[in-house]
Amino acid sequence: KRCREPKHERRPWRIWFLDTSKQAIGMLFIHFANVYLSDLTEEDPCSLYLINFLLDATLGMLLIYIGIRAVSSIVEWQQWDSLRFGEYG
Repeated sequence: KRCREPKHERRPWRIWFLDTSKQAIGMLFIHFANVYLSDLTEEDPCSLYLINFLLDATLGMLLIYIGIRAVSSIVEWQQWDSLRFGEYG
């Protein structure tokens, strides 16, 4: 995906890795939660994965959006430059 970005807007490897590692950690968490829940409930793992994915893609994204907006407002209000989202120094 990094190679598809325009050359003048391409993120450095370190920043690209930090961004993609967050996504990988989230996918691993959902995978292991799905395996754990399927053992507890004896449900079909595929249907549980679909439910987990849909909840993550809807409610999870809404909660993340609200959280980022709230934290960004506090960071701007307190003028904490080192805590701005997307700024890796």
